Amino acid sequence: MPDDVYADIKNANQSLRKHTMRKVWNFNAGPAMLPEEVLTQAQAEMLDWHGTGMSIMELGHRGPEFKIVADQAEADLRELMDIPKNYHVLFLPGGATAQFAMVPLNLFSKDHHADYIDTGIWSKKAIDEAKRYGDVNIAAKLEIHNDLLQIPTQEKWSLNPQSAYVHYTPNETIEGVQFHWVPKTGDVPLVADMSSMILAQPIDVSQYGIIYAGAQKNIGQAGIAVVIIRDDLINDPLSHTPTLYNYKIHVENKSFYNTPPTYSWYIAGLVLAWMKKQGGVKKFAEINKRKSQKLYAMIDSHKDFFINAIHHDSRSIMNIPFNLTSPELTQEFLDSATAAGLTNLKGHRLSGGVRASIYNAMPEEAVDTLIDFMKEFIRTRG
Repeated sequence: MPDDVYADIKNANQSLRKHTMRKVWNFNAGPAMLPEEVLTQAQAEMLDWHGTGMSIMELGHRGPEFKIVADQAEADLRELMDIPKNYHVLFLPGGATAQFAMVPLNLFSKDHHADYIDTGIWSKKAIDEAKRYGDVNIAAKLEIHNDLLQIPTQEKWSLNPQSAYVHYTPNETIEGVQFHWVPKTGDVPLVADMSSMILAQPIDVSQYGIIYAGAQKNIGQAGIAVVIIRDDLINDPLSHTPTLYNYKIHVENKSFYNTPPTYSWYIAGLVLAWMKKQGGVKKFAEINKRKSQKLYAMIDSHKDFFINAIHHDSRSIMNIPFNLTSPELTQEFLDSATAAGLTNLKGHRLSGGVRASIYNAMPEEAVDTLIDFMKEFIRTRG
């Protein structure tokens, strides 16, 4: 490839970042890009947190200093999501994957059965784990119509009104599909794995029994998960539940039954505070909508080069996968993108192709830069 093929793109990137430390735009699906302001603050506080003479990583988790961090993080999350008072907020280790087991262990009734919606890899993992503890009814599956992936409408679902709960994954990072509506489950608690879309748009928390999310996409760094759980769902779990998988224990101890991942909690707090400064969830929802619309428009307007095989009403605003119409160009596209400062665009190992994850910390300018690169790639291959 000639050295000057993407010179214009590189120059544009340099101009765009003249006031930033960023050398690349990181489109990774998770662990994902963090706000530069957060990284800068964490760097400044690394050796001495607020005059204590200690790093935040050295503070005792039960001490008054870290209590400030923990309390503020919860308060900011409650404010950002407008979480009702009858919900507990937990910050727990194990990521979202631990919740695949914690949910059934804590919510299965004496009949031990629940409904799950299968829309992709992550919902499948939750299903496989739940089957270890009881009966799982697959109430609906991702559909394919005219070669396009589509989430089935609820009238096609086979829900059991006697189920302990209904579990779904509102956004699938690998398949790139997203629910743009909330399932109606009546008196049956609705449980949602919101790892890849929490805080990306406003939601009504009161429609859910449990919301959980790994932090490493929109909340912070890997190592911690947020769990939002309604009061009436805090009950005794199945008898063989490990202590650390007992929601009741964590609620009673305010997430401090054992030593939590304090640095991950601290970073989450910085991200939540940063979100408030930027205008909150509604502001990010506006930006996220624009980012995704721009990128989808680019893909759809160049169908001779790019393909997104997802029905328009099921497209994710956070994870946008696409393929090149000439598969042999895929690696060249990825290599050239990396050279232009657009990194981690390679699709998941199970799906291949290209995937742009554009979470809250991804600036709109980065998406514009990706689109410019795609135009230049087409021009040089046209």
